[in-house]
Amino acid sequence: MQIIKNPNSSFNRPITISTLFWIVLVLILVAGNIFFSIKYSGEKQGLQLAQTEIAGQKTNGQILEFTKLFIDKVLKAETEVDFETRLRLENAVRNLGDEEILNHWQSFIESQTEIQAQEEVKILLESLVNKIQVK
Repeated sequence: MQIIKNPNSSFNRPITISTLFWIVLVLILVAGNIFFSIKYSGEKQGLQLAQTEIAGQKTNGQILEFTKLFIDKVLKAETEVDFETRLRLENAVRNLGDEEILNHWQSFIESQTEIQAQEEVKILLESLVNKIQVK
């Protein structure tokens, strides 16, 4: 059996400098794409962590703002809390978006006696402090 070689076959040609240049260039570009894909994934994870931290800080700020308002306008009040202040407190607690705190708030405003109101205030303040995220 005789092997026939095709003189026009591209497998028989020697690699020229031009062809070698293009092969190396393509390999460099592929390696670059892989490198930047890995870097992109790492940066994306870092961004997600930063966004989570910012959201936590925003929530902490809202909780602290409501707590300060509650202490200033309710606990330190020497007279009955006016309608505008109650509305402001109600909006602030709803803006927290936390069902547990809202339930404690509802229990506080629905208190029938002063002793019951004092107990509900303790529970509300404890809940507010527990919701603050410390890192």
